[in-house]
Amino acid sequence: MEEQIRNYILDLGVDDVGFACAQDYHSPKSYKITKLLPEAKSIIVLAFKPLSSCESPSMSAAQNGYLDLGSFARSASYRISRFLERNYKAKIATMPIAYPFEIHNDRKALADFSQRHAAVAAGLGSFGRHNLVIHPQFGTRVIFTSIITNLTLQPSPKGEDFCTQCNLCVENCPARALDEAGKTDIRKCLEHSQPYGLMADITFQLQQLGRSPEEQKQMLMDEQYARLRQAAHLGNQYMCFNCLKSCPIGLA
Repeated sequence: MEEQIRNYILDLGVDDVGFACAQDYHSPKSYKITKLLPEAKSIIVLAFKPLSSCESPSMSAAQNGYLDLGSFARSASYRISRFLERNYKAKIATMPIAYPFEIHNDRKALADFSQRHAAVAAGLGSFGRHNLVIHPQFGTRVIFTSIITNLTLQPSPKGEDFCTQCNLCVENCPARALDEAGKTDIRKCLEHSQPYGLMADITFQLQQLGRSPEEQKQMLMDEQYARLRQAAHLGNQYMCFNCLKSCPIGLA
């Protein structure tokens, strides 16, 4: 069964796939996996290599590459899930690229499910100094999605540690969000990488309070407001990929 599933996934154009036992998934901050699928027994993790345009000096081109990848990843995940349900009568829960879906004051900027921890559990890489997963072939230039299922699948062999501790990711982080080993300062990271995210939108709305009608009109005509609106429609827009681009693993 595992070989049939693997072949189907790779034939869709997914770059790599790994299997993990649900009990081997340990994410200290995300929800327990049984909250997402009570019958969870296995996780199928899909690996996608981003287009080279994702390293463009143009943030518009880079962001568009990731939006394209996200669209393809969601489509592939859906087709695989249909295949599992149709051929193996499986129950599934698809976990897309790690966006937070339930926002709570005590879980700020935390996704329901950790793709990184799932990828490590499925043998698709190891954590690096930048707290991202380093894939054995693609290095840090990889995006993961997962499918939780009640199927019992043979887990993939665990990966080795690929990080060389070169510290280039730390030195090239403009927000200094990686200074403390083993921790990413989410606030510093998001303030720099998502300048048109939720907190920027709240700040903009608060700045409008007490302004005259003419001042409010000027604010609405400013490019800051246009970018906030665009980000709200397109989804999370990252304007920094330094931690991914500076990692030398997988470039050879």
